[in-house]
This record gives sequence, C-alpha cells and structure tokens, in this order.
Amino acid sequence: MSHQCHPTSLPAPCVVSTGILVNKSDMKRLLQDLAWVRYSHYLDGEVQKQGEGWIVEVFDDEQQATLVVNQSLYLNLHSFDYLALKQAETDKTYFELVQDNRVLRLEVAENPQTNPFNTKAVPESTLEEMVTQVLSARWDVHMDDDENFNF
Repeated sequence: MSHQCHPTSLPAPCVVSTGILVNKSDMKRLLQDLAWVRYSHYLDGEVQKQGEGWIVEVFDDEQQATLVVNQSLYLNLHSFDYLALKQAETDKTYFELVQDNRVLRLEVAENPQTNPFNTKAVPESTLEEMVTQVLSARWDVHMDDDENFNF
C-alpha cells in the first residue's frame, strides 16, 4: 500500500492594519479604494517631494511609469516590490510602496475640495418633485402614443 503525501496549501494571508503585501492583486484592491491622499516620496530615507492628490488609477504594467503630477497619482504596482502597511501614532494606517531605496508613502487625507466622484445629497422634496415630473412626462408620451395608434 502506497501513501502519497500531498503538500498542504497554506491559507491565504490575513493582514489587519499592519503588515507586508507582495501580491499585486492584494495591493491593487487595497490602493484603489483610496481617494484623496497625502503623499511623501523618499529616496535613501530623505524626503524628495510631498503633496496631496487623487489616486486616479492603480495598475500593474511593465511598460508604464508611476506618475505623480498635478494632484493626480497613477500608481503602477510594477514600479514597487511590496506594500508595507504601518500605523501612525494616531492608530491610523498608512501605506508605503517600496522599491529598493525608494518609498512612496500614502496617507488618507481630508480633501479641502469636493470629491468629484461624490454626488451631493438631494433633498427629499426635490427628489419627489423630479420623480413626479418624470412620471408625468412619461404618462403624457404614453397618452400621445395611444391617441396616434387608434385602430
């Protein structure tokens, strides 16, 4: 009788607030949910540039660059070896994209401007009026169609 040993697969990682991500899919899922961020670009441990901006796109492509220009961040995961999740003294998690001696730190920031992706809440009375107008217009079109197609 022969017993074959099947290697057991390891469970998928579970990262809570701090840790290291090397899987590009995990990195993408985490980063694409961020919107307005404060960023710091470090080279050899020294700050090169700081600012704030929108994360416009997160992708993984060997041919394209990571771009941080005019308050817009286009993050190419292929530009980085891993993503480190760390906690600030305020217990708020921040993200460090690391590649050799280069680090791009991202912190969720409060946007002083309105997020272009958010819509303002419509007051209930205004919404009711809009729905009434749409239904009324639709009813008028329906009535006109019925009058034009009498057999």
